[in-house]
Amino acid sequence: MKKLINLIILLVCLSLVSCKKDAKLTYLEHVAFGSELKASATDLVFSNATDTSSVVTFSWPAVTYPIKSPVTYTLQVDVPADTLGDAAWGKATDIVAGDDALSKSFNGEELNTLALAKGLLPDVKGTLVFRMKSYMDRIAYTNAVSVNITTYKNASVLYIPGQYQGWNPASAPKMAALKANIYIAYVNFPVGDTFHFKFTSAPDWTHINYGDAGNGMLSTDGLAGDLVVPGAGYYELSANLKTNKWTCTKTTWSILGDASPGGWDTDTQLAYDPVKQVWTVTCDMVSTGSFKFRANNAWAIDFGIDASGKLAFADSPVYDYDASVKNITVPVSGNYTITLDLHDASKFSYTLLKN
Repeated sequence: MKKLINLIILLVCLSLVSCKKDAKLTYLEHVAFGSELKASATDLVFSNATDTSSVVTFSWPAVTYPIKSPVTYTLQVDVPADTLGDAAWGKATDIVAGDDALSKSFNGEELNTLALAKGLLPDVKGTLVFRMKSYMDRIAYTNAVSVNITTYKNASVLYIPGQYQGWNPASAPKMAALKANIYIAYVNFPVGDTFHFKFTSAPDWTHINYGDAGNGMLSTDGLAGDLVVPGAGYYELSANLKTNKWTCTKTTWSILGDASPGGWDTDTQLAYDPVKQVWTVTCDMVSTGSFKFRANNAWAIDFGIDASGKLAFADSPVYDYDASVKNITVPVSGNYTITLDLHDASKFSYTLLKN
């Protein structure tokens, strides 16, 4: 009897197992671009004359995803050597074209700046490689397209739109590249500001925008967060487009030297005029001595004059030390109004007005 009961239980269990439906396997549906990425030009030579002209347009087909939702398209750019091997495209610059966008154009200045930042040499033909990435719930890539580019070393600029000036790139202060790919500017962030800003490669939002990648690094993802300084004040901002690093240093300014009231021991402080965007001081100066402008009462950031008499960095954590930069002198002893003007990064200047 016991064996019969066990047999019945076994038959019931087998029946239940045999009636259970097999699980249905599901697969992630493959998505892909229907045709190739295309470039309107593949051999470009840049100069001042091409800065504001459209030089190349990339176009691509839409990718159809199973779910209907906006598709984000991002153009990736790199040098050929970094598109090969296990780490291929790991150093690429990402430029967001936008949701459901199917083309992206560049003007000469923008692409010249990008090419220099990727390491191409001025006046030498080099190559950049482009591919398009689509993303919605998964990623698809196009083929890679190579474009030959002959760059030139121009006085390119970046723009610094932010809350402090209404987020308007067209009217924003500019950063200048005093050395290749290394930009600098001085910006005053007033009390009450949010201290948020970005760098842009053009006076608009439709070209390359640089936001926060964390740890002092820049991101070319148009959706990246804002750059932020710690609080109100007058800041030195720098952007190195070769390393994608950026810095901010809050500054006040003074003069120091044996031509000034405090000699080489005590700084004579300048006051900032936010309307005129200049630093000034009125004091007695002597012609038998010399002086320099310096930030934060220290020799980390300071200005003298170059061989042509123009204001130039002597010490700078951005551009290093320049031993050729000399001290400044006044022509005759007397009372002077001294002005330091750093608001235009392409032409830092100073004036000595005898009263």
